[in-house]
Order: sequence, then C-alpha cells, then structure tokens
Amino acid sequence: MSVNQADHILQVNALTKCYAKSREPAVADLDFTVEKGEIFGFLGPNGAGKTTTISIMATLMKPTRGSVSICGIDIVKHPLRARKLISLVPQEIALYHELTGRENLHFFGTMYGLKGAALEHKIAMGLEFFNLDSVADQPIAHCSGGIKRRFNIACGILHDPVLVFLDEPTVGMDVHSRNVLLDQIQNLSARGSTILYTTHYMEEAEKICSRVLIMDKGIHLASGPPLELIQQSKSSRNLGDLFLTLTGKHLPN
Repeated sequence: MSVNQADHILQVNALTKCYAKSREPAVADLDFTVEKGEIFGFLGPNGAGKTTTISIMATLMKPTRGSVSICGIDIVKHPLRARKLISLVPQEIALYHELTGRENLHFFGTMYGLKGAALEHKIAMGLEFFNLDSVADQPIAHCSGGIKRRFNIACGILHDPVLVFLDEPTVGMDVHSRNVLLDQIQNLSARGSTILYTTHYMEEAEKICSRVLIMDKGIHLASGPPLELIQQSKSSRNLGDLFLTLTGKHLPN
C-alpha cells in the first residue's frame, strides 16, 4: 500500500481531550513523534491518559483539540484511510478460543481483505516468524498464555500495518515467555514495523524501546532515549526509579 511520505510515522500535536463531567482534561497539550522502525514506549500509571490517547490515535475517539497524523494523514479528517495503516493489539486476548491458531489467522486475514494464495502466504509467514508452526492446529483454548499472546500479535499484523499499537502484550506471562516475546517484538521492529508500546514493566521498556514518553494525569513529564533520561536524573539507577521519581507511583517489577 502506498502512503503519503512524511517525516514521521506518527505525529501528535497539542493533543487534548476533555470529558464533560471532569474538571481536568484527560490529556493536555500532548506533543510527540514516532519515527519509522522505532519501538516507542508510551508509559504512565493507571489513569495517566494513555488509554484515551491511544483511543484517539486509533481513530476510536475524537480529540477535543489538537491533531494526530499517521504518515501525513490527518486521522480526524480521514479516519478510514488512517485505519488501513494501523493495528491495535489489545491487552486482552482477542481470539476465538474454540478455533485453532491457524483458523484465527485465516479469519482475521479475511477481515483485513486478504484471500487466496496471498492470505495463505501471510499465515505461513506469521506462523514462522512467531515460531507457532508446531501449535498452529491446536484450539486456542488449549494453548498456554504465552502462545495465545503470540497468536494475538500475529493476527494483528497479518495485513502489514505501518504502525502497531501493542498494549501491555506481556502482562501475566512467565519470565521465559516474556523474553521470547520481547525478542520477537524487537525482530518485528528490525524488519521495519513501527511500534507504540505500552507496559507497566519498566525493565521491558528500558530494554527494547529506542525512546519513551512518561506521562501522568494527562501531562507529558519526560521523553527521550531511556539511558539518556536515566543519566539526566541524579537519583535514578534505572527507568523504574525515574518513573517513581516523576510520578510518585510504584509499578510491578
């Protein structure tokens, strides 16, 4: 799919969202960009405004003011064009548990408009990339949590989206499964995918993200490469320390 060339895959300018019954905006004058091939960490405690921001960027909600563009496309003016460029992979397992992994891939590929040999090729590539061939014909209900999460992402990227929103993809996984999935996410970035990554595990963001943005109460607190942000802070040994310093809130280790 050809898209308009732009300096940034994602550009957010003065993004603000106000809810009718709230005194304070859920998101206030947020500015940031995401470059091609980045894994961009979008971090904040519960209630920080992350879900609202992602809902706007994914064209599920309109902003009160400000703008968001994906590959130069204004998502408010042209939401249908923007949706063809993105994938939102939710924290919840968005699969049909009575179907096999392969059947889920086939279903979601069809929903994206793929068919025939092109669809079968994409399914084969997804199974190989996420090391899922050996479990492709098991019902999802019989798969481990880690396998389900890998199928969750595989289904979300069958149509080669330009921008992938990954919402806490490793939550609830054991350490080994988390590390396997993190390696695969890094490989996904290396082959050209651009990823906006949310997590409550700061060590994950420190490990795989080229840049992070930390927000709380709808406000941008800090952004930049994790190592640079840590070095700029006199009291932070790691990203978790910095997060606690900025927000005053603990997150899971």
